[in-house]
Amino acid sequence: MEHENIQVAEDAYEEEAQAAIAELFEAYRAGFDDYDPHAIADCFAFPVTIWQFGRGTHFADEEELLENIEKLLEALEKEDVVHSDFEVISAHVSGTTALVSLAWSQDDREDEPILEFTCHYHLMLEGEDWRIAMIVNEA
Repeated sequence: MEHENIQVAEDAYEEEAQAAIAELFEAYRAGFDDYDPHAIADCFAFPVTIWQFGRGTHFADEEELLENIEKLLEALEKEDVVHSDFEVISAHVSGTTALVSLAWSQDDREDEPILEFTCHYHLMLEGEDWRIAMIVNEA
């Protein structure tokens, strides 16, 4: 009976974590849709590392990351990206950490995809909030 109670508690924790993680990624997506660098940066823990094109970039604090986000948003604006959407490929929660893979589509005004890519996120629970600690972007 005790084992069943532990399993029920673990299942409830994972469901709660999954819901909070879904909220994190909705806020992250909305930050891109609104071209709001601060909303995007609020989704991260610091320091954070972002891997793309075979290279890892370390951001010690929000100020460093904001510079990068602003450049990214400028590039997306030039490409006429107006909406981002994602599909969860996989998600695994283990205690205060989680691994999530998302397939992204960033579309123009006609809902035509401009960019499609997959990112793998390592998340950590910071206080009561889930935050992105590392991203690996598939090229």
